[in-house]
Amino acid sequence: MAEYGQNFLVFGSPFIGEEEVAEVAHCIRTGWLGTGPKVARFEREFAAYKDIPPERAAAVNSCTAALHVSMIAAGLQPGDEVITTPLTFCATVNAIIHAGATPVLADVNPVTMNIDPAMIEDRITSRTRAVIPVHFAGRPCDMDAICAIAEKHSLKIIEDCAHAIETEYRGQKAGTMGDFGCFSFYVTKNIVTGEGGMVLARNEAEVSRVKMLALHGMTKDAWHRFGDEGHKHYFVAECGFKYNMMDIQAAIGIHQLARVESNWLRRREIWKQYQLAFADLPVIRPAPDQAETRHGHHLYTLLIDESRSGISRDAFLDAMTAAEIGVGVHYLSIPEHPYYQNRFGWKPEQWPHAMRIGRQTVSLPLSAKLTDSDVERVVSVVREILSLH
Repeated sequence: MAEYGQNFLVFGSPFIGEEEVAEVAHCIRTGWLGTGPKVARFEREFAAYKDIPPERAAAVNSCTAALHVSMIAAGLQPGDEVITTPLTFCATVNAIIHAGATPVLADVNPVTMNIDPAMIEDRITSRTRAVIPVHFAGRPCDMDAICAIAEKHSLKIIEDCAHAIETEYRGQKAGTMGDFGCFSFYVTKNIVTGEGGMVLARNEAEVSRVKMLALHGMTKDAWHRFGDEGHKHYFVAECGFKYNMMDIQAAIGIHQLARVESNWLRRREIWKQYQLAFADLPVIRPAPDQAETRHGHHLYTLLIDESRSGISRDAFLDAMTAAEIGVGVHYLSIPEHPYYQNRFGWKPEQWPHAMRIGRQTVSLPLSAKLTDSDVERVVSVVREILSLH
């Protein structure tokens, strides 16, 4: 593992306060490390943030787990096809495969970088059962069009909201427009629990099944089995998984959630500074926010086209790292990876928009933890690198 100096600006470094430290210490002192009262509180408060009843939220240990159990709860069967975007993290596609279904890719809109509804329609077959729209970088997908397609073809919608905790579309909150909404609380996300995720569903019955699937298929979780009301027997009703969130994770998430709006405002401010600072550079900046939407501002991505910028994307990455500024790539398109090429015969050229974006994209630091001087440093280094080419 590479070692960096004290001046290295870590990409996606989370803003952790003393409240999180104290809450985790309370977990350790009380002995409630596993699934318990803090997980239940985090579920209630996250549901309240999303303006839905508490019984419609289930905390799990990752967004990958959330996607997996949502597909099982949605009734997907082996051989069913699920349409999603090629411009996403591998977990989106892997979860489809783990659920026994077949992933089908639909190319993205080259401006929004979100899945193109027209491409979804083009990929539907008699075996299509669901669509997973990914709200890329926090920008909401065209959910009116996607919901209309789903209704027309009787498809389930499972929203991948890993980037989209604060995102809204025409007054509706991300994760509440489809049949299921799946969230990530990974260490680089807008709410951090280290590892963690959340499932939102349309009704209590679906969430109850998600919770059961997430803990071995048992009818009672550890909190209810070993609480102060006496021992409760459990029964295994399904062949489930080990996907439950721990209290020690939820302890962090509770206070992260309390600051979600102030952190979002800070990231929006940084986003606007970047947009202004890079307006005259030979790069492609993110598209402006769309009307009647709220962008989650999870990622700030520049496209580095060598023919315009005079430098390749990978050379730009190397130059930023050499200047001790952490950067990311979100994402190489899914068909670029050898596993999917070998298993499905996919070639990047089949999804040209996602291929081009994946080969040009760079994510700059965008964290509420960044100081004004950090932001100025990022801007200065980007401008310096591009001015040399």
